[in-house]
Amino acid sequence: MESLRRTVAIVEDDASMRRSVLRLLNAHGFLAEEYTSAESFLGRDAGSNVECLVLDVDLGGMSGIELQRRLKEAGSGLPVIFITALEDDTLEVEATQAGCIAYLRKPFPAALLIDAINDACKSQGPC
Repeated sequence: MESLRRTVAIVEDDASMRRSVLRLLNAHGFLAEEYTSAESFLGRDAGSNVECLVLDVDLGGMSGIELQRRLKEAGSGLPVIFITALEDDTLEVEATQAGCIAYLRKPFPAALLIDAINDACKSQGPC
């Protein structure tokens, strides 16, 4: 039933990566909302029912890690899965300490992302 599908937001500035993740999520029964920047995610419709966030670390403006910080400061418990092409152990430690569900380096196996999203959904109730 469509109403039971979980909504996942993808914040990724690379159009081809964003489309790939969108197709993957749709194939696994998730609804997906696409955003090209952290700023566009923050400006989304207040009625949006996003239950998990797949977030690129290195975005054109505000970074993914800064977006996660702002969400936490605003009281959001939205689970975050970081994806990145950056080979930076310091960023990974920073993201992990900030409480992300997973930190995946591109290219990553599709199953790792789906497993992380399922884990995020379990933390919010049954998927």
